Amino acid sequence: MKKLKKKFKIYNPKIKEECAVFGISNSTDASTLAALGLHALQHRGQEGCGIVSYDGEKYHSEKRFGLVGDNFNDEKVLKKLPGKYAIGHNRYSTTGGTALRNVQPFFADTNAGGIGVAHNGNLTNAITLRNKLVQDGAIFYTTSDTETIVQLIAKSKRIKTIDKIIDAIFQIQGGYALVMMTQNTLIGVRDPYGIRPLVIGKLKNSYVFASETCAFDIIGAKFVREVENGEIVYIENDELKSIKPFPTRKIRPCVFEYIYFSRPDSILNGKTAYEYRKNFGLHLAKEDKIEADLV
Repeated sequence: MKKLKKKFKIYNPKIKEECAVFGISNSTDASTLAALGLHALQHRGQEGCGIVSYDGEKYHSEKRFGLVGDNFNDEKVLKKLPGKYAIGHNRYSTTGGTALRNVQPFFADTNAGGIGVAHNGNLTNAITLRNKLVQDGAIFYTTSDTETIVQLIAKSKRIKTIDKIIDAIFQIQGGYALVMMTQNTLIGVRDPYGIRPLVIGKLKNSYVFASETCAFDIIGAKFVREVENGEIVYIENDELKSIKPFPTRKIRPCVFEYIYFSRPDSILNGKTAYEYRKNFGLHLAKEDKIEADLV
């Protein structure tokens, strides 16, 4: 039998903004708060948006092209997303084509139950992993590298969902921040080098995970801390728990988060993005000594 040689050309060579992820646990207004959080993170992606919720019995999903405010400000839409758990995603494609099936969050059934996945980042070995999964019999429905993560989680022989996720992330390479949801757990994952941001917030009895702290301000949540590089955090029985499966590595965040991607009022490593940008300008002014009104 001839080996499968087909290659999947899923990467778009154009540099684009990154995506936004959001997740909330144990809230009667989960989908509404998710929509508000995504609205605050709109600057990270304007191509599409989606929310997945869980009502204690089944999952619900709504995905749309365009802006959050144009799609999730209608009470009729939000009523289709009942439940106390919800995750959301704003898309600005870095890989995959422009199609509704590529809009996240993605959802899959595994032998440990259902799981929803929202992903911000890029996998540098996505094509290699995808080709191998296809050779092993996997069927892909999208051209997004995020589906590769979903397939790896589903393929894992481990029993617990957290262990399945660990299996998956040990195989992927690149910069990523993941927010995931099962029937009773909200999960956040940050890559070993902390290239992509992920933060933790608290709202009464609910925990919130998001790409930036500006998503907390709009819903009245308090900033708790950043997810550390290589850390898996999860909310189980309303408690924040943490696992660090990777060897300790020096954090290497993407500089574009500081100078471009993040909203000016979002906190990055103890300072607002605005403060970093102001200091960058200060150093540039000292170096070049040009006569200008603004650097």
